[in-house]
Amino acid sequence: MEIEIEDEIVGMSMSPPLVGSINNDFYHNKEFMSQTYLQNKYSEIYIEIEGSNFEQNRPLPIFLKFEDVEYKVRNSQAGSSNLVKTMVSNVSTQRTMEEDRYKKILKGITGSVGPGEILALMGPSGSGKTTLLRVIGGRLVDNVKGKVTYNDVHYTPALKRRIGFVTQEDVLFPQLTVEETLVFSAFLRLPTNMSKQQKYAKVDTTIKELGLERCRHTKIAGGYLKGISGGERKRTSIGYEILVDPSLLLLDEPTSGLDSTSANKLLLTLKGLAKAGRTIITTIHQPSSRIFHMFDKLLLISEGYPIYYGKAKETMEYFSSLRFTPQISMNPAEFLLDLATGQVNDISVPTDILRDQESGDPSKAVTEYLQLKYKALLEPKEKEENHKAANTPEHLQLAIQVKKEWTLSWLDQFVILSWRTFKARSKDYFDKLRLVQALGIALLLGLLWWKSSTNTEAQLRDQVGLAFYICIFWTSSSIFGAVYVFPFEKYYLIKERKADMYRLSVYYACSTLCDMVAHVFYPTLFMVILYFMAGFKRTVACFFLTLFTILLIAITSQGAGEMFGAAVISIKRAGTVASLILMLFLLTGGYYVQSHLGKTLTPISIVQHIPKFMRWLKYLSFMYYGFRLLLKVQYSGDQLYDCESKGGCRTLQSSPTFDVVNLKGGLKEVWILLAMALIFRLLAYLCLRRRIDNCN
Repeated sequence: MEIEIEDEIVGMSMSPPLVGSINNDFYHNKEFMSQTYLQNKYSEIYIEIEGSNFEQNRPLPIFLKFEDVEYKVRNSQAGSSNLVKTMVSNVSTQRTMEEDRYKKILKGITGSVGPGEILALMGPSGSGKTTLLRVIGGRLVDNVKGKVTYNDVHYTPALKRRIGFVTQEDVLFPQLTVEETLVFSAFLRLPTNMSKQQKYAKVDTTIKELGLERCRHTKIAGGYLKGISGGERKRTSIGYEILVDPSLLLLDEPTSGLDSTSANKLLLTLKGLAKAGRTIITTIHQPSSRIFHMFDKLLLISEGYPIYYGKAKETMEYFSSLRFTPQISMNPAEFLLDLATGQVNDISVPTDILRDQESGDPSKAVTEYLQLKYKALLEPKEKEENHKAANTPEHLQLAIQVKKEWTLSWLDQFVILSWRTFKARSKDYFDKLRLVQALGIALLLGLLWWKSSTNTEAQLRDQVGLAFYICIFWTSSSIFGAVYVFPFEKYYLIKERKADMYRLSVYYACSTLCDMVAHVFYPTLFMVILYFMAGFKRTVACFFLTLFTILLIAITSQGAGEMFGAAVISIKRAGTVASLILMLFLLTGGYYVQSHLGKTLTPISIVQHIPKFMRWLKYLSFMYYGFRLLLKVQYSGDQLYDCESKGGCRTLQSSPTFDVVNLKGGLKEVWILLAMALIFRLLAYLCLRRRIDNCN
């Protein structure tokens, strides 16, 4: 029902012309929308915008306004343990407690941008460009002051799927190709009323528009893996976002690391996207002259303060009116960055600035002067024209508040995400080293315990020791195979959850079920080799029950590893936590502890000499239950052994090795391990949800 209402509202979005300066720019002054060539009055550069298929489906128009935006972060030095030094510092600098506790990053920034326009955020490193972009994108909420509106409506969760955010670091799965990356994005995010053929066609169109045909079947890769180039990776990131026709597209340093040709091609692509009715904001450090003249509006930031906001082509004229002119030929962007940092070596400066300023630092005097001029000349004009009253039509205000429903059902998301997860992790699942490890250790143990038997007490003890080692091996392998999954995929998950691509429950279910492929395949291969070499009981029922036990141990350990990884969500800490808890479980579960019958070391499941206040820990150890179950499956209490001894044949249950283990039954351990596997996974999901929600 909500989607139908939205369609009706959006259908009205191209109706009557709007009022106000922004609206006039978009609806009445369409020169940048219709002209094939744009000429800048300060340059002989001509920029060609070729016909683009992006115009075919226009997104909902968004008129963005931000007024007096401030953002602060807690000062790391606020908690200094030297109270005397802190107090003296506060008195000497006459700072308030609030100023001491927080550091301001953004200091009252105002501006606006409409559909069809590209707003560039420029400034030196650390000036607050990315922070402002994140505030506009709704990714920073705490400690933010000021007003940010979209069609004169404040930010709501309904906007998440209308905003595309391309981060400076390209967060893409390295094992997927360019085409696979875009296809999975399309199938997860495009509406269900589009057929598969239409979705593939949209991906194909996007690939062609972004110039990615040459590398469409090449893996993303990155790092030490060879894959697509930096420019192709950046264009893939943009394609990943524009597939769903976002109304507002935010890009953080899209040209960083690119050569001038690649950067120019990328900006031409963005110009085509804006031409289709999108609102685009990008941060940029030091663009070339050609790129600079592609921007419609420019916001220049210096140490969190704005010093210019307006049309990009009018920047030189504005600063010339303030008597700041370059003394040599230079790129306009270079000139602006010099002003933003106060470095005016090759720039003529009004002679009265240093005389009027209290500060003796010329760079600080220049930036303070420009900040004051902005406050006096530009900010009042912008507020008067675009921020005085709500001038967006009511139907656009209503449309922006309609929340898009999930485009796919839970099951459909599960099918698509499972296939993507399997493709992205298949190299890890079928890793040669992992295969060699499983085969090698199986053969080594098979040779060391070749055709072992239970004829004597010593031989029985050796075979039980092998069973315990198998438990240890697959417990540790499964835990460490799962503990790093969520820490490694944290950034992918945060990015996609911020875009509301899928439900978190779907991601977790796909992750744990796909990973079970490896946690079932390798133990099965391992046991097929080792079981018959080591001389375990040769019956079909016993073999499959033993295999079932090992798989149950591996799957339970996988759940524990996922829980540890989700709880800390850190690559460095995850391994440490898993090692400590694994050691605790091994010790409390019992491993070669001294028997109460003598000095013989036997691998039994209960630790005899651990203090009473620590013994309860064994009941939390899946090793404890897994090893007991393996013994019950492999051995029968009525089975006779040690018949050649002086005392004659005895039953296995009478052996000191099984003195505290009742070899009958086993269902109890099965149910406990199944319950542990489910509980670990439930806790892992809850920890993951909490961690990801905090990041978002």
